[in-house]
Amino acid sequence: MLPQYDVIVVGAGHAGCEAAAAAANMGCSTLLVTMDMTKMAQMSCNPAMGGVAKGQIIREIDALGGYSGIVSDRSMIQFRMLNRSKGPALWSPRSQNDRQKFTIVWRELLEDTENLDFWQDSVVGLIIDNGNIKGIKTKLGISIFSKSVILTNGTFENGLMHIGRTKIKGGRAGDMASVGISDQLKEYGFEVGRMKTGTPPRLDGRTIDFSKMLEQKGDVENKRFSYLENEVDYSNHMSCWITYTNLDVHEDLRTGLLDSPMYNGTIKSIGPRYCPSIEDKIHTFASKDSHQLFLEPEGLNTNEYYLNGFSSSLPWEVQLSAMHKIPGLENVKIFRPGYAIEYDYYPPTQLFHSLETRKISNLYFAGQINGTTGYEEAGAQGLMAGINAALKIQKKGEFVLGRDQAYIGVLIDDLISKGVDEPYRMFTSRAEYRLLLRQDDADERLTDLSFNIGLAKKERKVLLDEKLKIKNDILEFLKTTSIVPAKMNVLLKDKGTSPIKQKLKAVDLLRRPQISIFELSDYVEGIRERAEMAGGRAEEILESVEITIKYEGYIKREKDLAEKIKRLNEVKILDSIDIGSLKSISTEARHKLKKQKPKTIGEASKISGVSPADISVLLLYMGR
Repeated sequence: MLPQYDVIVVGAGHAGCEAAAAAANMGCSTLLVTMDMTKMAQMSCNPAMGGVAKGQIIREIDALGGYSGIVSDRSMIQFRMLNRSKGPALWSPRSQNDRQKFTIVWRELLEDTENLDFWQDSVVGLIIDNGNIKGIKTKLGISIFSKSVILTNGTFENGLMHIGRTKIKGGRAGDMASVGISDQLKEYGFEVGRMKTGTPPRLDGRTIDFSKMLEQKGDVENKRFSYLENEVDYSNHMSCWITYTNLDVHEDLRTGLLDSPMYNGTIKSIGPRYCPSIEDKIHTFASKDSHQLFLEPEGLNTNEYYLNGFSSSLPWEVQLSAMHKIPGLENVKIFRPGYAIEYDYYPPTQLFHSLETRKISNLYFAGQINGTTGYEEAGAQGLMAGINAALKIQKKGEFVLGRDQAYIGVLIDDLISKGVDEPYRMFTSRAEYRLLLRQDDADERLTDLSFNIGLAKKERKVLLDEKLKIKNDILEFLKTTSIVPAKMNVLLKDKGTSPIKQKLKAVDLLRRPQISIFELSDYVEGIRERAEMAGGRAEEILESVEITIKYEGYIKREKDLAEKIKRLNEVKILDSIDIGSLKSISTEARHKLKKQKPKTIGEASKISGVSPADISVLLLYMGR
């Protein structure tokens, strides 16, 4: 007989794997249930992690003690830091990964995690008693009991795939759908919706003419996601390749639109606006003569390539015919065509910020079933759900990150407060305090918080303390060290900035936009030497020092603004207030405030339909 668990996690995608690891590492007996143990954290779409804002999320997951950054590093076949031409608030790490190795490394880490068991089966129902979750029922007819359940079903719940007019039930190519849970939750009053996403065809690299494409190599510097000192092999990194569609391609694609489920009315659910299918692109941007495409390698030991930018649910023969008119793909063969998939999701306004559901205690939702898209967004939710499930079992307070603390905080706050009307994707523009939420300082923001709740291990705490000690030592050195003109004026002239006529503190020279800390360290002994005490993290620490100095005023301004708003956000709404009786508040606001029951003014202000005027009335009523 199977034991009773503290936490059961349903689904072993990116959200489920992070949730199971977090709960188990916090001391909870945890069971991870999946339909196929060979596909843990499967990269169902592109073989890459990170990117704009998403890379910051991976670094935050790592800083908190999650596994996504470690797995990404160990399976990496290319690394790039995006947006280096812009300010550091927008720098975003991204890796190409070996798809098979990614899954293998995840499984190795999970199987090496104490308190974590596995069960291969499909979950068809939940055991609920008097509004409390008690466990799960599986397709094999087994009941497994637990104190909490985390649902991370991804695209599997009532999943339906479309290729032209062909429909196949499934959660992704080659995998069956999951059924039962949505119908049961509807009976408990949950709102259930449908969303759609898609994926491109996979190509046979042996039939691609790369000579007609632009090569895109990775960064040569040794970069990684994890703050831990993992070994990363950069010697076998692979290139991506860029090509473009053209008018002939577009014409071919248009011949299949009547058979496209997006255009003939077969699919009525909402798709991702920021990752449109190729048929959407030629329709929405009809005046464009071409669209950029990226060929991404799927791994070191395969010829398979992912055609990024060519998601499609058109008939397979239309997809192939159109690809044959793309430079470099004239003779391409495909391993499988692109397809669209529809699946059930639960509007996330039905959750608390802890990701626990409002209707059933100790039941948590994480990942695409909350209306998000992307491995990174899913992993972040899984991590937070696992943390909060563990904390509640341990009778401790919930763990919620603020919008000024992490992109993860922005993500979850957006979901809970605003809901979704399309698959949610994180962007830097969604964060009000993105200069505070840089990719370089996620450990400084989050590792202590995680260590204090029992997730981040001592190893991370020691590395953070060492980094801060060395960083502060360098900052103090720069503030107290004077530079003589004769030593620096050659560099200053060469960089096109004014020479100095008398001694100047090193920190004042570094504030000049033309001078980098790496150039300064070539002229000022003691900077690089201090950083090298951190070994392989020297460059990371020097970069952090430079950002701290150059953006000091802007960072302070953002911190002050965040603090002011936080004080307002913490004003609690008294339970005794009868929202329905406040006639000065708009009808829509009254309805939504009564439905979502925000605990604070801050939560209320983020609800769509609640205006600043409505907030003013609430504050006046509370004597503010």
